[in-house]
Amino acid sequence: MNIDIKYNKTALRDFQNKMKVRKNALPTLKNKEAALRAMVFETRDQLQKAEAEYRAVTQQIAPWKEMWNEFDPRLLEIKEVKTTVSKVAGIQIPVFEKMEVEVVDFATTAYPDWFADGVEAMKRLLEANIKYKLLKKRLDLLEYARKKATQKVNLYEKVQIPSLESAIRQIKRYLEDEDNLSKAGQKLLKSKIQRKAVS
Repeated sequence: MNIDIKYNKTALRDFQNKMKVRKNALPTLKNKEAALRAMVFETRDQLQKAEAEYRAVTQQIAPWKEMWNEFDPRLLEIKEVKTTVSKVAGIQIPVFEKMEVEVVDFATTAYPDWFADGVEAMKRLLEANIKYKLLKKRLDLLEYARKKATQKVNLYEKVQIPSLESAIRQIKRYLEDEDNLSKAGQKLLKSKIQRKAVS
């Protein structure tokens, strides 16, 4: 951090205020970083479970692999994916609530018998896929926010606070030296006046 140092009391107060602000903010930033790190781990676990759920549904329908070519995807349509927003350390993250799928009425006699089961399997597959994608998005948001919080903590701890402390020390030394020189000059002047008065 490049600091333009002016050797006066105003600059000293300014640097002291800046350092106070950063030192006061540091514990909050560290707490935010810790909360985000915990949420990243929790979301990673949830993402792994969602991926496993998606794989399980995929494996359930794998035996029908050959028949899926006959399936008409127009039979169902995602009407709405309901999500809520949760705040974690000031970051808004999406939370899956439910998915609404509209199934088109179809004559069971016009389609193979397995289509009714196929519609239910497709619903489960769609929901598992949406949950996975939403958790992936949440993880990306949390990791980005955690990275930014870590960078800010490091910036304060390792760059700005040490730079400000160094600048404050330099200004204090300069002002102390200036004060000592002024006092020494006053003593010399006083002793010179006393010598003149004696002679």
